[in-house]
Amino acid sequence: MRCIIVDDEPLALELLEDNIKYFDGLQLVASCRSAAQAMQVMHEQQIDLIFCDIQMPGITGLQLVKSMVQKPLVIFITAYNQFAVDGFELDVVDYLLKPVPLERFLKACSKAQVIFDQQRRLANDIAGKNRDYLFVYADYNLVRLSHHEITYIEGLKDYVKLYREGQPKPLLSRMTIKALEEQLPTDQFYRTHKSFIINLDHVQSIRKGRIKIGTAEVPYSDNYRDVIGRMTGKAV
Repeated sequence: MRCIIVDDEPLALELLEDNIKYFDGLQLVASCRSAAQAMQVMHEQQIDLIFCDIQMPGITGLQLVKSMVQKPLVIFITAYNQFAVDGFELDVVDYLLKPVPLERFLKACSKAQVIFDQQRRLANDIAGKNRDYLFVYADYNLVRLSHHEITYIEGLKDYVKLYREGQPKPLLSRMTIKALEEQLPTDQFYRTHKSFIINLDHVQSIRKGRIKIGTAEVPYSDNYRDVIGRMTGKAV
């Protein structure tokens, strides 16, 4: 699970960063000192789990979670127990009180992992039964693309470039890479960089942070190294 920490206290961030190292199923993407910073990270990258403080200057943790249309799994970690009811009304995974014993922290992570795995299995089942194509707007047209013809995707802030097999020029469509990623089957398309998604069917080789697809070389970043491991079944 790709996770972030949201807490305005440096010591709390440091302790959580250390705890996360003890749970194999977690990859820490960012440590955020504010809700605004967390929202920016979630806009740019796929985040599966948030460890979130509640009492923070500006936007509180409760306000942050309430504002999300499609929210990741959430574990509240706070020094105040009076917000427990609010937290569970938001359907969070768990509510931990500081200071959090490591055993209790790992138990919450295990609970999140079970929910995450169930969601992925359901998504894969749905993807397998659904269509193998999608529609995107490009050049003032609604264009149908089969999943197989897409070789890789490059994100450019509010646009994406969709590279296709046998086509010299990519399609340019106005949408975020995160929005497009949510429409693609997770057993075929993998996010390897904050700006790139690759189609496993077209991967030829992987070497030193680069993925060979046709004549192109697509980067993968250290933040997504675990994705390469899941995709290939090999350590890189």
